[in-house]
Amino acid sequence: MGARNILKIALLGNPNSGKSSLFNHLTGLNQKIGNFPGVTVDKKIGLSKINQTLVAEIIDLPGTYSLYPKSLDEQIVFDFLNSPNDAHYPDFLVVVVDVSNLKRNLLLFTQARDLGFPVILALNMLDIAKRAGTNIDIETLKKELGVPVVSINARNGDGVDLLKTAISCPVHNAPDSFLNFKEFAPELIQEIKEKFSIKNNYLALQIAHRYKEVESLSENDKKLIEELKIKHGFDSVLLQSKETVSRYEVIHEILSKVEKKGNTAERERLSYKIDKVLTHKIGGYLIFFLLLFLMFQAVFAWAALPMNLIDSGIAGINDWLKNTLPEGPLVDLLTDGLIAGLGGILIFIPQIAILFAFIAILEESGYMSRVMFLMDKIMRQFGLNGRSVVPLISSVACAVPAIMATRNIDNLKERLVTIFVTPLMSCSARIPVFTVLIGLIVPKEYVVGIFNLQGLALMGLYLLGFLAAILSALVMSKLLKTKEKSYFIMEFPTYKMPRWKNVGITLVEKVKAFVFEAGKVILAISVVLWVLASYGPSNKMAIAEDKAVVESKQKNLPESEANNLIAARKLEYSYAGYFGRFIEPSIRPLGFDWKIGIALITSFAAREVFIGTMATIYSVGDRSDDSETVMEKMREEINPETGKPMYSIAVAFSLLIFYVFAMQCMSTLAVVYRETKGWKWPALQFAYMTLLAYVSSFIVYQLLS
Repeated sequence: MGARNILKIALLGNPNSGKSSLFNHLTGLNQKIGNFPGVTVDKKIGLSKINQTLVAEIIDLPGTYSLYPKSLDEQIVFDFLNSPNDAHYPDFLVVVVDVSNLKRNLLLFTQARDLGFPVILALNMLDIAKRAGTNIDIETLKKELGVPVVSINARNGDGVDLLKTAISCPVHNAPDSFLNFKEFAPELIQEIKEKFSIKNNYLALQIAHRYKEVESLSENDKKLIEELKIKHGFDSVLLQSKETVSRYEVIHEILSKVEKKGNTAERERLSYKIDKVLTHKIGGYLIFFLLLFLMFQAVFAWAALPMNLIDSGIAGINDWLKNTLPEGPLVDLLTDGLIAGLGGILIFIPQIAILFAFIAILEESGYMSRVMFLMDKIMRQFGLNGRSVVPLISSVACAVPAIMATRNIDNLKERLVTIFVTPLMSCSARIPVFTVLIGLIVPKEYVVGIFNLQGLALMGLYLLGFLAAILSALVMSKLLKTKEKSYFIMEFPTYKMPRWKNVGITLVEKVKAFVFEAGKVILAISVVLWVLASYGPSNKMAIAEDKAVVESKQKNLPESEANNLIAARKLEYSYAGYFGRFIEPSIRPLGFDWKIGIALITSFAAREVFIGTMATIYSVGDRSDDSETVMEKMREEINPETGKPMYSIAVAFSLLIFYVFAMQCMSTLAVVYRETKGWKWPALQFAYMTLLAYVSSFIVYQLLS
């Protein structure tokens, strides 16, 4: 297995085969997310304790149906398995197959084994196959395939110990191949093997098919292979089809010996009845809408108690530190800068966890595939297809992985359109902004006794983002001209009870990523912002303070109000204040003042930074009650021109609309750049969304003022 300090194992399998669930059982929380070289596709790697003396590095490869890639995810699998110099190149493969569709799943297995990898076959969903009347003779299957075969249940972890036992035993290459390579350009295969020092016949054949995509080959190498193909009359398309037919003939012969099918009519009738309801041309959309409705209600209603507890805890800590530690700039930095900024993020963990939980359950249960099918007809009217639904729904959590998920869209035009409009879907980072502003202007009341009015407002904002996305897709699809046709073909996974362990792991990983990734940005911005808001040109700050002292005496203000006036004037003449007033003329038509302007700029790093910025600004500029939350301080903020609350209905809705449409995320622009291989699309995207946000916000403010 190679002279390495740690065993390296790659999990390979079709989409929905249970591969990622097995990965979670093997690694638990001992996993990390990275990217494959040169692309932004997730690379999931984790450590697994196989026995007392053996630890394995497990890599979860993207799901693929074949080693002849038709999507970027499948291309990555091909590249990885043909990159022996990769640091994570596997010692052997565990191929996970769905027994309920064994024939199709075994195609990938035969290709992987013919590449020369030692392989363990993991039979998943055997219980589902048995209930459907299908039985597998595992011992005969071992003999026919010539590899270790282990029965597992990736949903609950049954059989994982047996798999670890198989992993701990020496796994050898099978002696024979599933293909007769004399029927597949034997002369070309032999020449490629000799010229490139390749020992494996199937690898040589793969290179003949895919040489243009093999990064390890130089341009001269590719030119040489092209010449060899012409010399031997190599027809890639014809031979790929011939290979697939040949493999299925072998697979059919094997299955005739090991697979016994009983009466599956009853289970098929049940599945058909469920799908008839969930994919009904009217009822299906209603059910999906009700699920979304429940999700947004839960974001407000279910999260209220834990949010209040976190809110009280953060305020209590800040108040205790103020009363315990000696006064000074370091204490102010700690309380008004760091804790005020981070507290504005931690309070939203319950809402974000609920959002991710709903999405994970929809995916785990198999319902998400039905949504894709259901929405395909509608999506096509707007230049998208059913596969666009996954990125659009995923972007409710985060636009970055959602844009990466567009790789499964084969049609280039539809992929570009989906990338372009996906950021219009409101992501979880907007929840802090939405929650605070909705809380300021929408009463905490119930309609018909059960429907939370704030939840309805939140759902309305998400639906507005979706409407903007599909209308933008329609316009863009008319502008982009292409002759490429697209088809939507997919297989429904079986209905399953959500795997709660996987849901839990997803929640922990997503919330942890949200907190730590946002925390890094907020920590840096809070420190910089506190400095900018606390200091300024010395003569200006001193003059502002003196004037505020005189004004407070003239008005005979109480000490607390006098201190607030002095702090507010000093903030206005700080470095942050100067910057805010510099951009204020451009945002004043939207109803925004210079304080909001500062938050708009800082939140470009990440949308949720808006709340941390406002918390820092109001902590520096207000000394009345340090235990007050940012929402309370924003509610008490007075517009100096009108003498009325700053966050009126007009201002709050203007700001909400701005954040629904604005591209307020550097990470999203970066991933669009990576996915489109240039700055053209991200630049157009940023310009279009900023213009849409500004114009829409302007209209809303002017109408409501």
